[in-house]
Amino acid sequence: MSTYKVVKYQPGYKLVWDAFVKHSKNATFLFHRDFMEYHQDRFEDYSLLVFKENNVVALLPANVTEHIVYSHQGLTYGGLILADGIEESLLENIQNEIFSYLKNDRVKYLVVKVLPEIYSSEAKHCLKIYSKNNNHVVENQNMVLAIDYNSDFKIHKTKLKRFKKLDSSFRIKEGRSELVNFWNALLVPRLKEKYQSKPVHSLSEIEYLQSKFKNEIVQYNIYKDESLLAGITIFIKGKTVKSQYGIASVEGEKNYALDILFVYLIEKFRNEGKQYFSMGTVNNSSELGYSKGMLKQKQEFGCRVYMQDVIKITVDD
Repeated sequence: MSTYKVVKYQPGYKLVWDAFVKHSKNATFLFHRDFMEYHQDRFEDYSLLVFKENNVVALLPANVTEHIVYSHQGLTYGGLILADGIEESLLENIQNEIFSYLKNDRVKYLVVKVLPEIYSSEAKHCLKIYSKNNNHVVENQNMVLAIDYNSDFKIHKTKLKRFKKLDSSFRIKEGRSELVNFWNALLVPRLKEKYQSKPVHSLSEIEYLQSKFKNEIVQYNIYKDESLLAGITIFIKGKTVKSQYGIASVEGEKNYALDILFVYLIEKFRNEGKQYFSMGTVNNSSELGYSKGMLKQKQEFGCRVYMQDVIKITVDD
């Protein structure tokens, strides 16, 4: 008889789930239930808890569509969340229990957006476990751009030159009110104007999330005199900082305000002892699969490429 038990998440497990996430070796605040559930109307939750005797040893944040389980379509990354100090040799046992549960529930496929290594040193171990499954295929690969503060990264001299324009006429502000200003005055209208798109999070959603994660979601805006030129929304995930949104006004583009703000934040978080500064992915729907312009721009800030596999595993073979 197995010593493991897999249980589907229910609201009564919220405190247990969040406590486990808080102390896990490879979790970020995105896995807290308050973050996962802000868009629960868009996804049918299929999150799993793995118990060994009476103790939780792993979580799988997930949603389901028909007979496909995703970890997780509403999150940037997913996969197994592990107990601190768990032995690598136990990972295969945990995965086997999860797959047995999925098979009994007639799930056909599990799709995992693997946690990039910039978020956890355990990411490679988990990737090995997924890849050991003979029924897996790498369905896609995302190019994640990030600065490793422990490397000899270099910011392009042109961007540094622009940063030196930061004088008394420029002011950088942070705070909750700056989030509202950025969304209403810049992000929503500029995305619509430039790309005929809208942000993933509505203003009410990002305000809700910021109220729940005050120290993890921070808005930085740059002004020249009284004019809002650009803003960057930062998600702080332990040792890693990620620029979630960043855009400039027409005047801000003329003043290279976004470049100035990025260099300011890169230096700020280096001084605070962070390990990585992520600028997200550059993938798109073009024939090439990514934006050459965005790749070049982010590399000029000192970013290097980290590959994020999207793995599809057949369950019911």
